Amino acid sequence: MRIVIGEDSALFREGLRRLLTENGHDVAGTAESADTLLDVVRAVDPDLTIIDVRMPPTMTDDGARAAVTLRAERPDRPILMLSQHIETRHVVELVGTGGFGYLLKDRVLRVGDFLDAMRRVLDGGSALDPEIVAALVTPTRAGDPLSALSAREREVLALVAEGRSNSAIAARLVLAERTVESHMRSIFQKLRIDDAPDTHRRVLAVLTQLRS
Repeated sequence: MRIVIGEDSALFREGLRRLLTENGHDVAGTAESADTLLDVVRAVDPDLTIIDVRMPPTMTDDGARAAVTLRAERPDRPILMLSQHIETRHVVELVGTGGFGYLLKDRVLRVGDFLDAMRRVLDGGSALDPEIVAALVTPTRAGDPLSALSAREREVLALVAEGRSNSAIAARLVLAERTVESHMRSIFQKLRIDDAPDTHRRVLAVLTQLRS
């Protein structure tokens, strides 16, 4: 299987490349940004494209938007989103189509399961994490900022409200502390809580939750 990887994290990208190569696949190209990814996929025309949601240049949903663009250019192009974040605004139209998968990095516990998911997507099937499905079917309340948070982010915020530190949250949820930090950055961004010297963002995030 010829694969292109769109992933800005060098460590994760190279780790994934090694994993795929050791399992007999050909990593035909890699990209560190969404713009570069579009160019690489168009040039290589791989069997499968693996894309992270958050990539440069904006580190928001560039990877998701690149997936939509690539699918529009070639509707049968297999795409597997692999991310720490849940993004439903752009990819919702892809979920119901064949040859599309969306897995959360933290929840991929076995290499064999991941490789099986890749094969299903390549064969025109789907591979969706249950949290992605839950996010897609959960109705959002207009004007409620918490409706933008993923299930995991709401879980993290609930533990913040209990006064737990990032390390304590990581231990409670069996996550890496850096993953918790990433969730917190996403929470602040989605709740539009800017970093300022005279504010405590964790407190403001909890207040937003309590007022909801």
